[in-house]
Amino acid sequence: MLILVPMDSDDVHEAKITSVADAKIWAQLRIEEGELVEVLHHEKYDGFSPWSEAVVVNSDGESVMDFINMAMIVLVAHTQKTIDDIVEAYLFRELHDLAY
Repeated sequence: MLILVPMDSDDVHEAKITSVADAKIWAQLRIEEGELVEVLHHEKYDGFSPWSEAVVVNSDGESVMDFINMAMIVLVAHTQKTIDDIVEAYLFRELHDLAY
């Protein structure tokens, strides 16, 4: 699974999720067989190949129509802030669906 996350930094250990509008860098997380195997970074959310299958945002009020148009699943991390927290929440199905 390829998951896209708007981040405030490209430092994997220090970066925190941020709003889509405030994203300084986008992280693409590759999760395979229950573990994080790769983290890629790009300045634009659509700069990855292949495209991500899901995007994680930090609130229900985010502008996500571009991601929906790209056929991505939109998940919300209300309390998770770091990459490790987001991966763990994804694996344990603790991320929420977007509330419209």
